[in-house]
Amino acid sequence: MRAAVVTAYGAAPRYLEFPDPKPAGAHEIVVEVLAAGLHPRVRMQAGGSHYTSAGSGLPLVPGIDGVGRDAGGRLWYFMSLNGRYGSMAERAVIDTRRSVVLPAHADPLAIAATLNCVIASWLALTQRISMRPGQNVLVLGATGGTGRMAVRVARRLGADQVVAVGRDPERLAALPGATATAVTGDVETIAGIGAGIDIVLDFLWGEPAAEAMAAMVSNRADPARLLTWVNLGEMAGPRMTLPAGALRSTRLQVLGSGQGSLTGVTMTAEIPAVAAAIVDGAYAVEPDPVPLHDVERAWSLPADSSKRIVLHRL
Repeated sequence: MRAAVVTAYGAAPRYLEFPDPKPAGAHEIVVEVLAAGLHPRVRMQAGGSHYTSAGSGLPLVPGIDGVGRDAGGRLWYFMSLNGRYGSMAERAVIDTRRSVVLPAHADPLAIAATLNCVIASWLALTQRISMRPGQNVLVLGATGGTGRMAVRVARRLGADQVVAVGRDPERLAALPGATATAVTGDVETIAGIGAGIDIVLDFLWGEPAAEAMAAMVSNRADPARLLTWVNLGEMAGPRMTLPAGALRSTRLQVLGSGQGSLTGVTMTAEIPAVAAAIVDGAYAVEPDPVPLHDVERAWSLPADSSKRIVLHRL
C-alpha cells in the first residue's frame, strides 16, 4: 500500500510504499482510510519528541486517529496510538473494541478534523477529574485548535465562567463561549481573574504556565478552595519550574491527561457522545483537506488554529 512514511525523525513524511498491516486478533479488521487529521500530537510523533515515541522505531506511518470504511461499507472512527502503523495510509488495521461505528451520513473530513480537538478536554473534564456544573474553568492556550474547543467543551459541560488565555488578542476576542480573556504573560490580569478559578486546562506548560500558576496562587480569594491544574500539552515547552510554596500555600492539585493516564477503554467509551455532538453540529473545526499523496506539502503548510489539515482519500 501507499502511505505517509517517516524515515528520519524531524523530516517530513514521504508518500511511499509500505507493507500492508495484517490483522492479528479476532477483533481486528482492515479498513480503507478515508481521512486522518494532522494534529500537533502527530507532528510530535513524526519528530520523535512525543513521550510515547520511545521504542516505536523507524520507518513508521504517522497518524493517531482517522475515519475508515470496512468491507461492509460501515464508517469507523478509530485510534492508532501504538506501533509503526498509524492512520496516514491507504489502509489500517483497527481493533473494533477500541473503535466506534459512525452514522452513515457522518462527514469523514469533519470527524477527522474535529474529534481529536474536542475529546482532549472532554476526557480531562469527565474522566481525569469530574467537573461539576457551575465551576469556573481557565483555558491556558485557548487560541490553539484544541484550546479553542476546550472553551466550548467546558461551557457545554456546565462551566459557569470560562476564561480564555492566549497569545493573540484578536483571536481571543472572537472566541465563542469565553466569558473573559487575558493575554498570555499578562500576570496581573490572570491573577485577578484566577482568584475564583476551580480548574485550569493547560495546553502550554513551560514558562507561560509557571507564570500563570504563580500569579493565580498568589491571589486566591480562598486558599482552601481547590485549584485543579490539568496539563494536556506542552506547546510552550516540556518543562516548568513548580514553586514549592505554591503547593503549600494553597490547595493546588496538579495532574495530567493523555495517553497512559487514560486507558484505551476509557477513551473509547467517550467517543460516541463526542462523535454524536459533532454530527449534530455542536462542535466543528473546519477541515483543510489535502490528498494523502501530497503529504510533504501538508507538512509545510502553516498552522491555522481555526482549521485542521486532514489528509484524505475521498
